[in-house]
Amino acid sequence: MGEEYTIPLSSIIDEFQLEVLYAPEDLNEIKVGRSDVNRPGLKLSGFGKLFENDRIQIIGRVEYEYLNSLDEEKRKNSFLSLVSELPVGIIFTTELPVSDDQIEVCRRYKVPLLRTKMLTSAFMAALIASLNVSLAPRITRHGVLVEVYGEGILMLGDSGVGKSETAIELVKRGHRLIADDAVEIKRVSATTLVGSAPEIIRHYVELRGIGIVDVRRLFGMGAVKLTEKIDLVIELEQWVQGKMYDRFGLESEYTEILGINIPSITIPVRPGRNLAIIIEIAAMNSRQKKMGYNTAEEFNKRLMGQIKGEE
Repeated sequence: MGEEYTIPLSSIIDEFQLEVLYAPEDLNEIKVGRSDVNRPGLKLSGFGKLFENDRIQIIGRVEYEYLNSLDEEKRKNSFLSLVSELPVGIIFTTELPVSDDQIEVCRRYKVPLLRTKMLTSAFMAALIASLNVSLAPRITRHGVLVEVYGEGILMLGDSGVGKSETAIELVKRGHRLIADDAVEIKRVSATTLVGSAPEIIRHYVELRGIGIVDVRRLFGMGAVKLTEKIDLVIELEQWVQGKMYDRFGLESEYTEILGINIPSITIPVRPGRNLAIIIEIAAMNSRQKKMGYNTAEEFNKRLMGQIKGEE
């Protein structure tokens, strides 16, 4: 099993500007490790089997109205049954009123009680999306990540092959840098990888013979981006004389990262090749394939049609 990640509850409070109705002394010590949240309607109604207290509990208008439909004693016991399970946190949405009794129960069991103005569905969607990113499985790869025509291009290859120089040339041509040298890759869904730079080297590029340069200060804020989805992997390698490289693009290749197969191509590098232009073409071709047009397949159909016609 891979490493499991957690984030402090305090970071969620800060991100969503939650109102703290009650919290233990050190919120940084309360860790959230699940991206799936829960609406505890069944628990409040008395069915507690399979209840998972490591999930954030969301009380929306439906749960609130259910509690209000009970007489005072049952309402207290219903809420107590939830809090006594020691959930990682309880959040009331839609700025719903919270009684003093509910705050006192949470204080007794040291369960954080929070509130947001956001509607339940919108808040849950935003919270799950944020937790999916924060808690995602991750890996660090040696490479460069750039955004070219809206496509996230991950360039891999041996040191000195020209990844950083190509990234700078792409930035000069109006594209954006996400990460140089080390790319932190997170699996945020079953089909999506997102890359970013470690904070200490964010926006920096190392150019041999010059040293470290700050891309944001040299080229402006428009030349950098914090994160980007990885759409295409480009492997840069020194040109090997006699090696057969794909000249038509009919065969699809993939690079597996964190269990997801990302379309990939190999580009041979030798003096005189303009890698920046080649990568721009690769990015545009990748977008074109997503839109349903594959140049290699269309060319092959035309070629086969001509051969059959000559027969």
